[in-house]
Amino acid sequence: MGSKQPLRIINGVAPIRICDNGGWTDTWFAKTGKIFNIGVYPYVEVQVEVFHRDEQPQQVVVFAENYGQRFSVTPKPRGWGEHPLLEAAIERMKIPADLALTLTIFSEAPSGASTGTSAAVGVALVGALDRLTRGRLTAHEVAYTAQAIETQMLKLQCGIQDQLCSAYGGISYIEMFDYPRATVSTIQVPNAIWWELERRLALIYFGKSHTSSAVHEKVIRELEGLGPDCQKLQDLRATAEKSRDAVYAGDFAGLGNAMIENTQGQERLHPDLVSADARRVIEIAKGHGALGWKVNGAGGDGGSLTILCGALSHVKRAMIREIETESPLFKHIPVYLSRAGLRTWEALPGEIR
Repeated sequence: MGSKQPLRIINGVAPIRICDNGGWTDTWFAKTGKIFNIGVYPYVEVQVEVFHRDEQPQQVVVFAENYGQRFSVTPKPRGWGEHPLLEAAIERMKIPADLALTLTIFSEAPSGASTGTSAAVGVALVGALDRLTRGRLTAHEVAYTAQAIETQMLKLQCGIQDQLCSAYGGISYIEMFDYPRATVSTIQVPNAIWWELERRLALIYFGKSHTSSAVHEKVIRELEGLGPDCQKLQDLRATAEKSRDAVYAGDFAGLGNAMIENTQGQERLHPDLVSADARRVIEIAKGHGALGWKVNGAGGDGGSLTILCGALSHVKRAMIREIETESPLFKHIPVYLSRAGLRTWEALPGEIR
């Protein structure tokens, strides 16, 4: 990049997602869905340094900070490279020909934690690159663009809730009325409920990246065959409504029950969606009086678990200590509720140095 100063510095941040009650119903085979989820910090961060095209040998250079990798992005006639999501997002957003970019991407949330980190990367990157062109995408349009990158360009199985949560933030109730079209209702509650929910939540990472598996493909084939109105999907949709109503009422026991019902619903889809690690952590949580637990995302090996704890903070801390003692892989990731979703802004000209 040399010593040239950038013309502009664009920043984008987007939250990850936990406690996605109603997950699996935000998919093409479900056709309609109801999903509750919570946007939380740690955020995904994207920073775009903008230069004149002749000031950088490659038009787009990416620094994937978590991986310690720096690479240029160029059109590949035979498919995507090592970071297909980043490459596809850059291609989709059509970088102006007279500009060159250095993109830095970072997240404190571990990759493969089943907390929608890849969706947050997509949302933050689309939102930041959107500032290079005239006009602005709405939060909804950013979410749909990020989801289309995964489903249309990369041909991945992907629902809609992760991108919508990342774009909107907060506590969301999402109604998908015709895949992928959906409405998002942000749940507004008094500060006391918001702060108490934040204090009670714990995110436990199992120390192994979650990846799509043969189990997921088997579940998808079965659900596709059963149709969108099958009881298994109906049961999952119902947990989203129960979660929404419980949060509005400040009923933490009710929210915990909905989380447990959702995890049991995932188990009915396939027993392996609730892994042995998840079962170990759930038993410890039960022993400390936790009100609920939700295997994040679709479930399966690796990933993470959201736990809703009881009224006493010292009991929550004792639970976390026992969980982290149980296995050197288990790790508590502190989370804070994100009132905002995607945010993009630019450094002031005098601050670029």
